[in-house]
Amino acid sequence: MRFLAITLIVHAPDPVTGVLKSTSDRFREVVGNAVLAEELGFDGFGVGERHERPFISSSPPVVLSHLAALTSRIRLFTAVTTLSLLDPVRAYEDYATLDHLSGGRLELIIGKGNGTAQRELFHVTPEDQWDRNAEGYEVFRRLWRQDRVSAATRFRPELVDAEVWPRPLQQPVRVWHGSATSKESVDLAARHGDPLFSANVSHPVEPYAELIRYYRERWEHHGHDPARIAVGAGTAGHFTARTSQEAIRAYRPVFEGQLAFQRKLGLEPVFPTLEDFVERSSALVGSPQQIVEKVHRYHEQFGHTVLHLHADASGLTDAQHRDSLELFQSAVAPVLRREIPDPPFPWGPVQAGPVPVPVPAGDPVPADR
Repeated sequence: MRFLAITLIVHAPDPVTGVLKSTSDRFREVVGNAVLAEELGFDGFGVGERHERPFISSSPPVVLSHLAALTSRIRLFTAVTTLSLLDPVRAYEDYATLDHLSGGRLELIIGKGNGTAQRELFHVTPEDQWDRNAEGYEVFRRLWRQDRVSAATRFRPELVDAEVWPRPLQQPVRVWHGSATSKESVDLAARHGDPLFSANVSHPVEPYAELIRYYRERWEHHGHDPARIAVGAGTAGHFTARTSQEAIRAYRPVFEGQLAFQRKLGLEPVFPTLEDFVERSSALVGSPQQIVEKVHRYHEQFGHTVLHLHADASGLTDAQHRDSLELFQSAVAPVLRREIPDPPFPWGPVQAGPVPVPVPAGDPVPADR
């Protein structure tokens, strides 16, 4: 099994202290968490894309390019690239550039995105968002694979024998399809033989398990080898402690702060108590053994081989957050790596480390001096 740390770069008051960090400090925190994730042995770090309050993750290629320069091993994910909102040509240019700068460590998780405000910002409607997502992906994947592309598109100017630069490093880049509750993303992933990443955050296990079963059915319908299926899954929260009592005690103020924030936004919580949240949601809060057992219970339903944890402290102190991630990597991850297989494809950079930046020795002296 492989493990990612993912952030949507929420910019909101700390759910426990109520303190709102500056925008610059919040970005610095993201950078620090990515470096920490590599240090602790996570396999990937993901940055979401949102174009509405309270998120400041509107430009994942920029954030990930910065992270590429500060890391050397960890794979860099988008979570998700909202292709329904983007020009696929421009998205290709950004990510092909990032592919080189990261030394081939880029992976994409794509999706239509959600939220009324960002749809309105880009003049996307509920009626056309899925068609935009599918068309954007069809164009994007052809641009990645072909030197010249012609496409009679509906949602952007037609492409006629178009060349788009730079050509990428990875051929092709791996693209996961983010799925929450709709079959459209699942269908698109299965048709192209691409891996699926289940959100697995807001609800109990059943609707997510149903979609993953549907994905497997459609995968075989399209004639793909069942042994090549790869599924990832998210988690609703995380805190690993030596004992379950310690974990519940430390996480309770975090949960109560998040509950208050949801209610302030007018949202009715799906899990009204911490005990219900730990029992019925995908949250991994408990002792190492409890977390191992819960991941196995979800694996029985999903067959997933990649798991993501929240990269952000999200109400925990910095010390609690680091201690929890360290304990996860020392006492949980090794067990799950042994007992649950990896995805059925290689995992690692195309070349070691990011592209080196040469330091100039000084201005050259003309030959006739």
